[in-house]
Amino acid sequence: MRYTGSLLPRNQAGGDRVRGYFGIGVEHLSKPMNAGNLFRSAHAFGASFTFTINAAYSVNAARSDTSRAPEQVPWYAYDSVAEFALPEGCRLVGVELLDEAVDLPVFRHPPQAAYVLGPEGGSLSAELVARCDHIVKIPTRFCINVGMAGAIVMYDRLITVGKFGNRAVSSTGQPEPLPPHVHGGLRFTRK
Repeated sequence: MRYTGSLLPRNQAGGDRVRGYFGIGVEHLSKPMNAGNLFRSAHAFGASFTFTINAAYSVNAARSDTSRAPEQVPWYAYDSVAEFALPEGCRLVGVELLDEAVDLPVFRHPPQAAYVLGPEGGSLSAELVARCDHIVKIPTRFCINVGMAGAIVMYDRLITVGKFGNRAVSSTGQPEPLPPHVHGGLRFTRK
């Protein structure tokens, strides 16, 4: 495993609006530019880390990562699925068009998650699918660009795990603000 990037703590997109953390990565690569787009979006959405498994990737070769995400967000490069490791308690979520996969709009994102996507024109390896805690699919008619799929997953995580008020009832209405947090009263316990 190779590591590049900063060891500084990551702030999630939206500041204190999001609890937990997430990482995102790819297994194999058919087009380095797609990983560049994915990692740039991960940086924008506040990912805590990015990773590649069995994939040659460089920011200079990708040319699409104008934020140079691996210099801002920790990037882990694993040579194989067997070498791949996650932090304790982090759940691996495969993004793949499989019959048994859960549709993304009804999926409950784990507080600590790592999302992994396969290459375009290919799929996640059976070995990696077996390691996944969850498999989700974006309900599309066919496979979409890796960078776009990753951005959709990260946006879905942001709007479902984040603390946002309800949407407006009509397109001309105002969104409902998030109600203020109310702390409970003091609790005393006897020893």
